[in-house]
Amino acid sequence: MDANWIFGIGTIFATLVGPIIAVQLQKYLERRNESQNQKNWIFSTLMATRGSRLAPDHVRALNMIDLAFNGGRSSRRKATETDVLDTWRDYLDHLNTVITEANAERWFEKQRELLVLMLSAMATDLNLRYDRVLLRNGSYLPKGHTDLELDLQKLRHHAIQVLSGQQPLSMNVTDFPFSEEMSNSQMKVQDSLSEVLSGQGHLKVRIDKGDSTENGEMTPPQSN
Repeated sequence: MDANWIFGIGTIFATLVGPIIAVQLQKYLERRNESQNQKNWIFSTLMATRGSRLAPDHVRALNMIDLAFNGGRSSRRKATETDVLDTWRDYLDHLNTVITEANAERWFEKQRELLVLMLSAMATDLNLRYDRVLLRNGSYLPKGHTDLELDLQKLRHHAIQVLSGQQPLSMNVTDFPFSEEMSNSQMKVQDSLSEVLSGQGHLKVRIDKGDSTENGEMTPPQSN
């Protein structure tokens, strides 16, 4: 076959197919970058909020793990993505367990351990170098925030128990407002009224004569 003929066919093929290949390649790169950006956001958010696990962004990042680490649109999941999903399911299963006063300390300790394992798996998938000691102890959270988070957990637990009828609401009244002067005055009124009603006492009644008015009418007498 003539070389010019082959060159012409190749030129026509490249002209027709080249743009299609370029568009598909561009879409592939965009999907890949979108998936990578999503993973980076989840990891960075969880790292930033790992000391405050009730933060809205922390919860939102957790709920996006299944979407971002599931192999993307290609549905070809990497082994490192599978490790992330496995650690996330273990963490989620623990978060759904019931926390009580008896197991609260151990519950929070295990929560931290499982979160560190999940973050470590994410770092491996993202080709980042983080050791577990840094993931565990590298965050800073004021003690007041920690106490507040624990108090919110306990408050939520007790509120659910009271509202569901599992625990009664304690009503312990220790004192009432008291005025000694008002109490003495009330006792005197009661004693005087009791004497009058029993015939031992009497009521004082005062009658004033009416004064003449300008038109000559008399004001009716008043009694006290």
